[in-house]
Formats: sequence, C-alpha cells, structure tokens
Amino acid sequence: MTDQELQKLVEEISSRFFGVAFRHQARFNGRLRTTGGRYLLRTHDIEINPRHLQEHGEEELVGIIKHELCHYHLHLAKRGYRHADRDFQLLLQQVGGSRYCQQVGNGRTQLPYRYELLCQSCGMSYKRKRKMNPNRYRCGRCSGKLTLRELQPAKLD
Repeated sequence: MTDQELQKLVEEISSRFFGVAFRHQARFNGRLRTTGGRYLLRTHDIEINPRHLQEHGEEELVGIIKHELCHYHLHLAKRGYRHADRDFQLLLQQVGGSRYCQQVGNGRTQLPYRYELLCQSCGMSYKRKRKMNPNRYRCGRCSGKLTLRELQPAKLD
C-alpha cells in the first residue's frame, strides 16, 4: 500500500465513521518502532507504522487509523483528545477503534541479562543488563555487601 492509498483509506474511514472530512496528510513512517501510529498535534498529520499492515493485515490497520482519527477529530473540536480523557474513550468505543495495537516483530530488542549482583549476607540476586560498581550499592533486603558476577552469554543454536 502506498501513501496515496493510505490517504484515501484514512479519508474514507473519517467520513464513514466520524462524519467529518480528514483534511490533512496521512503517511507511512517506517521509523516508528513501538507504536502503531501517531497523531501530530502541530501539523494535524497522521503517521502509521507500515509493519503493522505487513504483519497483521488491513483489519489491524483500520483499528489503528480509527484510534488516530479519534485524536485528530477531538483535538480539532477542542475536546479531550488524550488517552485518559473520557471524550476520547467514548469516541474510540463508538467507532470501534483499537485501544492497543498488536506487537510487531519481536518488539523492543531485549538484551539478555549479562551481570548479576549477589548479596554476600542473604544471597539475594539482582540481575542487570549493564555493568555497575557493587561497592556503591547495598542489598535492598538486608543491607549486605554486593558482589558482581558476569553471566555466561546465551548460546545461539
């Protein structure tokens, strides 16, 4: 799907479900990583993550567009357009938009834990991704001294 096709789809959804025309730009933004789409307050444009269309199909895309159009129409009407606002929640429910989008890919790339801080007194374990100086910290359970241990890297088969 191209940006022009996305623009037509957004305009169609806006007129059919909201009864109001969408007069700004809708485009794909491949740099979006953790969200399905976003509404830009200053320009009133909508950006959509193209990976949602590729991985989950057009039905997921329509739900994301409805969600972003709720932000759009409520903001222009000077009503509560934020997620916590009652106006937003009611409108989203009325049009059948998605509150949350599905995860794309394997989400944020999670690094395995590489370090472990061990309490010398009670044996409490604290796993960490980054190396840290154990002399600057104490155990949260018993205030004992901590020692740093490097964990074995995960083997890829």
